[in-house]
Amino acid sequence: MLRNIGIVMKDVRLKGFEKLTNVDEAREIVLNKVKELDSEKAKIEEAVGRVLYRDIVATRDMPPFDRAAMDGYAVRAEDTFGASQTNPIYLRVIGEASIGNVSEISVGEKEAVKIMTGTPMPRGANAVVMFEHVNELGDEIEVLKPVTPGKNVSLRGEDFKKGDTILKKGRVLKPQDIAVLASLGYREVEVYRRPKVGVISTGDELINPGESLKEGKIYDVNGYSLVVLSKMNGALAERIGIVRDNYDDIKNTIKNAVKRYDVVIVSGATSVGKRDYIPLIAKELGEILFHGVAMRPGEPTGCAVIDGKILFMLPGYPVASIVAFENFVKPTIQKMQGYICDDYPRVKLKLKRKIAGSLGRRDFVRVRITKDGMVEPIRVSGSGIITSLVKADGIVIVPENREGFEEGDEVEVRLFERCFDKIIKS
Repeated sequence: MLRNIGIVMKDVRLKGFEKLTNVDEAREIVLNKVKELDSEKAKIEEAVGRVLYRDIVATRDMPPFDRAAMDGYAVRAEDTFGASQTNPIYLRVIGEASIGNVSEISVGEKEAVKIMTGTPMPRGANAVVMFEHVNELGDEIEVLKPVTPGKNVSLRGEDFKKGDTILKKGRVLKPQDIAVLASLGYREVEVYRRPKVGVISTGDELINPGESLKEGKIYDVNGYSLVVLSKMNGALAERIGIVRDNYDDIKNTIKNAVKRYDVVIVSGATSVGKRDYIPLIAKELGEILFHGVAMRPGEPTGCAVIDGKILFMLPGYPVASIVAFENFVKPTIQKMQGYICDDYPRVKLKLKRKIAGSLGRRDFVRVRITKDGMVEPIRVSGSGIITSLVKADGIVIVPENREGFEEGDEVEVRLFERCFDKIIKS
């Protein structure tokens, strides 16, 4: 059962976080508030990466008829028994089957029909002798190798049968799934509507990339990284822009955003300082689900519900913001589309250097894989050091019940991308 998070905002501003919510508990809290979106139609060629809204049940057998699986001659298999290079068997060629049409020819004893891959098998034939195993002698063939019944034939329904469930609801569609849909005659498919995500960046110090960078200013990073991360998880995401550190301006921007978007992400101004207005605004406009999570980086992360829409309050530091996104925003966007998937590959490696942790807090440590196939923490790991993620190959998670890992310990690395080749070569 979830414990009462009991956030008291008037104390938060003065004393720090009243309490920090466990990562798993915080995720459970928000996901319990998330509802799946409705459906829409998508053309099958545009449906890769979309999430299937209903099961796909086969309306016909596939293949819908017995067909040749090789180029050659359709025959009665029993007529080829005993054939060899030194003892060929002769069959009379009575015609050629036309691809795309059902042949009117019927194959009888000691007869053969020329056939190409994919062509419906003529009546009477139960196997195909490949061209490589015959000599063509005008109106007859010399069979040099026997075939068994069903050899080189793709039988009706061997792929799937009418009534089979081919694709399950909640599946993220892949190119091979589109092939199946096309084989069943689908032109469009019913998929979950993509969540609309709006991203707000706050801070007097922020300016837009491309503008002249004056002393004391920095470019907005989170506005772009959070939009890209949202899109990678199937959302229709937009950067709302930068809002200065003004209570009323931020409040009005959030009020307008929750009218337009399913999920609103605000980065910056989410901690407990004087100008960290977001938690106060969230409390004024709606219900805070949690504020302050027992994790590093990302402790100031919070979440609220305003007019039925989810508002995420993410830290201003880019690394902390990305880690918080992966833990809370990503599963939220996914659940709205009917699935939750942790799609990071994992590998177990030994530590080259120790990793420190803290009891009661979950640490997400950026690591790199060394040339000798071990793993070590990135030496510069502040949550404002963006390149620490660029240099890292993945994350090692130090759970709440450990104070860290020692040199030589085997740890699980959650890889950012598939770099198994790097491990194998090292």
